[in-house]
Amino acid sequence: MFTSRFAYCIPVFLMLFIGCEKKYQSPNYYKKDLFEDERQEGKAYIMNKEECIDGSDMVLVSSDIKLVDSSSGRGRPIFIYRLTSGEIEKTTRDSVVTYPFQFLSNQRLKLKKDSMYVFLKKLNGYRFIAEEKKLKYQWLKSAPVYTLGTESK
Repeated sequence: MFTSRFAYCIPVFLMLFIGCEKKYQSPNYYKKDLFEDERQEGKAYIMNKEECIDGSDMVLVSSDIKLVDSSSGRGRPIFIYRLTSGEIEKTTRDSVVTYPFQFLSNQRLKLKKDSMYVFLKKLNGYRFIAEEKKLKYQWLKSAPVYTLGTESK
């Protein structure tokens, strides 16, 4: 009687100890990238000069640009630049610009000693900074710095 009960329990013990072995899989094993076809890492789009001019509300040419103020750490980085003189190439809103003129940028600009194009859009957001610093324009997003007469950055 003892052996017949033991004979019925053998398959149960075998299933518990041998058949239920689970191997650990890292969480990345289960991850599926649904947008792998759409991702293009390392390929940032840089606008050419004509696209920058078309996308801007105001385009100025100046060599007197200086970084006045910057803030980074919490939130988006903010850089405020001042133009002391310049010429208007294109405008859709203002026909006269009073200098010194300040604008905001979310990226640090690689300023050149030569005259360069300044591509500006109407300031969107930043209400408190705009009131305090009297800002009306911001740098055109994804626009590089172009010097006058060349297409190089």
